[in-house]
Amino acid sequence: MNFKEKNNIYVNMIEERLHNIIPEVDEYCLDIEQAMSYSLLAGGKRLRPVLALAVAEMFDKPFDEVINFGCAIEMIHTYSLIHDDLPAMDNDDYRRGKLTNHKVFGEAMAILAGDGLLNMAYEIMINDAVESRNIEKMRAAGIVAKYAGALGMVGGQVIDLQSEEKTIESDRLKTMHRLKTGALIKAPVEAAAVICGADKKEFELLSGYAANLGLAFQIKDDILDIEGTVENMGKNPGNDSSCHKSTYVTMYGLEESKKLLQTVTQEGISCLDAFGDKGQFMKELALSLTVRDR
Repeated sequence: MNFKEKNNIYVNMIEERLHNIIPEVDEYCLDIEQAMSYSLLAGGKRLRPVLALAVAEMFDKPFDEVINFGCAIEMIHTYSLIHDDLPAMDNDDYRRGKLTNHKVFGEAMAILAGDGLLNMAYEIMINDAVESRNIEKMRAAGIVAKYAGALGMVGGQVIDLQSEEKTIESDRLKTMHRLKTGALIKAPVEAAAVICGADKKEFELLSGYAANLGLAFQIKDDILDIEGTVENMGKNPGNDSSCHKSTYVTMYGLEESKKLLQTVTQEGISCLDAFGDKGQFMKELALSLTVRDR
């Protein structure tokens, strides 16, 4: 089975679970169910849950051991996008080729939809851990909570907001993206590694892979902000430029950023060498992200 076929299998499993993950709400609260589903089921690469499933396969564990955690992280990622698109943040009109949540449901409902997805994500992880009486799943939920909060993605968003209309130093830029983008890419890898019983060395190698993958993902995003098209990306490119944000391209230039993308990707891939053939899918996944157009 080649990379594309296996990735499609993972994505189909994830889509099926996500379509059944939001429970029915009270008849008076149907708007929130619709708003949450609108963004959660809008498609996308499903990178984060795919990473969780890939780690499970690497350790020969059933996908059911990690899929709830992968989907919960996708819900957290989706909530962050809903809030990121709001006028108080990036003020975007389109996401994944569709009108952003607040353009369809209004700003107040979009905020609540994000809140609903975030809290439901924790409910899913905690219930899974309790029902299975698995302490490692509780540890995994703690990892996700850390990377989603002020020490992770939220902290990165703070740096991003504070850096608008400013030229920032390279260390601050790297920290911003390590938190804003990288944290929620490390979360599924580290959480799945803990659930699957990775030893200390295996955990460190997987964490190193995920850290480099997150940085590479952001560098590619910065490149696409210059070279991407609305048809491929499903949103308007050039938003970072219009907001006068510091990016890898503004700091290092387009060609140097492309070289850095390749270097960081290879550093991540090298972390998987110790896993032999079991790391092949995740290596190919990293390479596929360097040539994505959205």
